[in-house]
Amino acid sequence: MLKGIFPVLPTPFCADGSIDEAAMARIVDFALASGVDGVVFPGFASEVDELDTKERAALLALVVKRVAGRVPIVAGASAPSVEEAIAHSREAMANGVSTVMIQAPKSIGVSAEAVASFYRTIADAVSGLEIVLQNAPAPRGSDLKPEVILEIIKDNPAILYVKEETLPAGPAITAILKDKPPHLKGVIGGGGARYIIDEYGRGACGAMPAVEIADVHVAIDRAFRSGDVAKARELYMRTLPLLVIQANFRMAFTKYVLTRRGNLTNFIARAKVPPMDRHDLGEIDAWLALVADLFSAAPVPRAVGAAE
Repeated sequence: MLKGIFPVLPTPFCADGSIDEAAMARIVDFALASGVDGVVFPGFASEVDELDTKERAALLALVVKRVAGRVPIVAGASAPSVEEAIAHSREAMANGVSTVMIQAPKSIGVSAEAVASFYRTIADAVSGLEIVLQNAPAPRGSDLKPEVILEIIKDNPAILYVKEETLPAGPAITAILKDKPPHLKGVIGGGGARYIIDEYGRGACGAMPAVEIADVHVAIDRAFRSGDVAKARELYMRTLPLLVIQANFRMAFTKYVLTRRGNLTNFIARAKVPPMDRHDLGEIDAWLALVADLFSAAPVPRAVGAAE
């Protein structure tokens, strides 16, 4: 069962805009050193829409090789068409990854019948596939209602998980788990772990945040599961300011923090995200310094660094 912290890995780029494979390997190593329960690649936080087919395939193969079976991998297989989603799913299977996360394209609408047909076509085309149905909020996703999701998954035993990240996600998680079919193994939280305590309190089996503070997210997960909810809340409270900033700058924030933690040399992003100025970097550094004692993997230096 997928359970715990499954960060979505970013895609690092060289100064010339090409893929930095050595840095990708370091990111995988950092995630594993943080104690994660699995990794996700590619996903929205990987800038998947900015990767061509060859880059996407090569990076997935690199992640699989680097992980070397130590933790489960969830491969992103979302695409604008069912044919492309099938191709991505087959690529994952060829790399030994049987669990894929798929968001239905907005073009097919939000009716249970149409979305169910989309997932059923993929399951029928790729034998042995295990699907995580990703339900993202508008405008990126279709913002499917819990009753629609339940209708979609009830006759599709290949859909074993739902990643629920609509806003607010909590009531949706409660509704899905209350009436879930027997084959659905769990609901996973999203939203960059900004709501992880609420999600876990409602029965989510895990979370898929970004990777830059994965070691602290693992600590939150372990504290909550051990029954020390007070400790989980304290860790969450201390890191929440960083997650609020991350919501604005997305991949660039993740990469900047990874540079501060010694895993990357730049925070170049292909995706169109707001630029961070010196004040933004100073704020990030200040908050990192306040939580540096929580980091167990590749600790952040307490010096301000880039914003000086």
